[in-house]
Amino acid sequence: MGLRQAVAGAVGGVLADQWKDFYTVPAGLPTTAALFAAVPRGTNAGRGSNTGASSNIISNGSKIVVPEGYGLLLLQDGAITAFVAEPGGYEWQSDDVNSQSIFAGDGLVSTFIRQSWERFKFGGQPGSQQAAFFVSLKELPDNRFGTQSEIYWDDGFLGTQVGAVTRGSYTLKIVDPILFVKNFVPASYLQPGQVFDFTDLDNAAASQLFNEVVGSLAPAFSLYTNDPGKGNRITRLQQDSLGFAQSLSDAVEQGYQWKSDRGLAIVKTTIVSIEYDPNTRELLKTVQRADALAGARGNSNLQASVAQGIQSAGENGGAAGLVGVGMASGMFGGVGSMQQPVAPAAPAADDPVAKLKKAKEMLDLGLITQDDYDALKAKALGL
Repeated sequence: MGLRQAVAGAVGGVLADQWKDFYTVPAGLPTTAALFAAVPRGTNAGRGSNTGASSNIISNGSKIVVPEGYGLLLLQDGAITAFVAEPGGYEWQSDDVNSQSIFAGDGLVSTFIRQSWERFKFGGQPGSQQAAFFVSLKELPDNRFGTQSEIYWDDGFLGTQVGAVTRGSYTLKIVDPILFVKNFVPASYLQPGQVFDFTDLDNAAASQLFNEVVGSLAPAFSLYTNDPGKGNRITRLQQDSLGFAQSLSDAVEQGYQWKSDRGLAIVKTTIVSIEYDPNTRELLKTVQRADALAGARGNSNLQASVAQGIQSAGENGGAAGLVGVGMASGMFGGVGSMQQPVAPAAPAADDPVAKLKKAKEMLDLGLITQDDYDALKAKALGL
């Protein structure tokens, strides 16, 4: 009984696997799908009857259509045999006996006899496994991250340690599909009907990536704020999605080797919110005040403050108040020194009394005569 079933299964499978298949992307995929098996289109508009073919055999001459934005990964008995990154239609050709087809010109007698005998050895099923998988080469969005408590890093601009609770999202890109499949994708996803999605909450591998991103946030903030090329400003994080994405990508590469070991890279980020701890908020307020009082704007603000103080002192404190303001003004170099440079004092006018006094001294010393003294006196007095 078992022998007849094996023979019937072997012959029936061989007949069904002679048909060429048309492989394409499965319907209803989420936009965040990263890896999934190509599926045969058994029927189209009510036509087609290739519904009994083996699920793990691709017949020679079958066509596989690669859409824009995807790569095609081919596997034979669990090993990656080829990768195609260009969109278009491709024809499957394999030396494996199970893929031979009379419709692909592989011969009638040798195909039936060899395939039936090989399948009979395995109880009627093919002794080989072939598969085609599509890998997304697009940016994969909506990968979210967030911290439940403060993370801390050394800030290059503030010159001290700062802390914050943050959340946001990033876009991920598969930059090396072969590394990605070999080193990261679990075997359970290399099966027909399975979809590897980074945003799937039940995907344990994707959850591991989430934990690694959270663990890399503090180093990423430190890399960004300590990079002079990015201005060292913590406040720029939410406006510089590409710059912070590079810092975050560098941080996860240093800590977890995403690109070199897994073929993954972070390409963009969005910081939805940053809630600084109380100490950091106070420090940022101080920095904002210092920025506001810097340069010409600070000079204007200080002049306005002194003017307001003079007005208040005049209204409330009388002369004593004005004396106090004068002392304060002196500490800053005076109000006038803030407004404009002090002009040099004009030379004092000639003093006639001093001139006459000096002339009398000269007369007494015999340096001038009485007539000279009388002439100088008349000139000094305008006579």
